[in-house]
Amino acid sequence: MKSDLEISETALTERQKDVLDAALALLVEAGDKLTMTSVARRASCSKESLYKWFGDRDGLLTATVQWQASKVRGVPVSRDAFDRDALIIGLERFAADWLRVLSGKISVALNRVAVTHAGTDKHELDRDLGGIVLENGPFAMARRLEPVLLLGREAGLLKFEHADEAFRTFFGLVVRDVQIRLLLGDRYELSETAIERDAKRATEQFLILYKP
Repeated sequence: MKSDLEISETALTERQKDVLDAALALLVEAGDKLTMTSVARRASCSKESLYKWFGDRDGLLTATVQWQASKVRGVPVSRDAFDRDALIIGLERFAADWLRVLSGKISVALNRVAVTHAGTDKHELDRDLGGIVLENGPFAMARRLEPVLLLGREAGLLKFEHADEAFRTFFGLVVRDVQIRLLLGDRYELSETAIERDAKRATEQFLILYKP
């Protein structure tokens, strides 16, 4: 199974991206169970290619979720050029990307599928998908942002004891009630202006809360 660092736009061929987009489409369609056969049929490729690229079905599921999550760009970390401005720019970009992905129709539908049967024995796919979304969604985001938070602390720009606690605070400031509203069917839409505004607001509030 590939790690979240391996599934990125640069690590995939255009054909593989098309396959993962097809898998996403299948995942968000009500009542459709994702299998290697159904993905191969939708993407017009062979099952042998799927097994070669992604291993088994869990590998394909993981790659599909990671492909969606990879749209949140990582923040470049460089000690030599790291200052308050770099921290602000990095946090704002990360937050804006996160809101774009999270509020998109694919992510909303994907999360609905994952949580609908979470903790039940109804479908093996749902149990697998819930863990995969959790591991490669918020957990992966935390791992991706942690080096920036630690560098901010090292540079004296942030003060916190545990990076995971600081990340959860940032998560709450960025996401607020957006995700739950969308999951519950609210027709709430975020414009590009609203996304940039909310990313800036969340970053400002976060820096105030964790000011040295």
